[in-house]
Amino acid sequence: MTHRVLIIEDDPDIARLVRMHLDDIDCQADIIGDGREGVSRFNHGHYDLVVLDLMLPGMDGLAVCREIRKSEGYVPILMLTAKSSELDRVLGLEMGADDYLTKPFSVLELQARIKALFRRTEALTSQRTNPPEQAVIDRGDIVIDVTRHQVQVRGEPVELTAREFDLLLHFASHPGSVYSRIQLLDSVWGYNHEGYEHTVNTHINRLRTKIEADPANPQYILTVWGVGYKFAETC
Repeated sequence: MTHRVLIIEDDPDIARLVRMHLDDIDCQADIIGDGREGVSRFNHGHYDLVVLDLMLPGMDGLAVCREIRKSEGYVPILMLTAKSSELDRVLGLEMGADDYLTKPFSVLELQARIKALFRRTEALTSQRTNPPEQAVIDRGDIVIDVTRHQVQVRGEPVELTAREFDLLLHFASHPGSVYSRIQLLDSVWGYNHEGYEHTVNTHINRLRTKIEADPANPQYILTVWGVGYKFAETC
């Protein structure tokens, strides 16, 4: 099945390189080099994925991401950035990006990330049409409505990004099971490129700030030193 991809990137060489390697995985891509024009094209087209540069003329990538997230339906966003600071990555994820790649990146990794995003989207679509038997997971003060993609903590709704939700759902569905960072990358992100374990750390830290009463002394997502993380068996 051919996927339609919108590439919003102002560097023509990078944009053409991305499109060329998207062709290899059966994707049809359009290229836009301006943020505002990218939003307009997205709103008037039907795309399965957006590859979005952080630094753009007209409107920067964070603002574009915010505008795309106002649309109906859910289209995954892979953000490209020449900046490698933790703040830039966190801001992109908070605005609604599903994943990010720091330039320069390898072609194989680009393709792996995109394939993983497509698999995740297809799984979510299947989940909506075929709701799981356990549509609500109750773990103490945390209640996860799987079908509605909603989370409540101590009776209050909590806004999670798509990836944070997936990570919390994975943990809460397997209380007591210990996962390494590589295993979490494979299970939640859909890829396990060595060297990207920091992605897991970033998401867990941000997830703890949203669900834990005291993120410095977590009650739910626990660190197993030298191994990885687990969700508390009793809450």
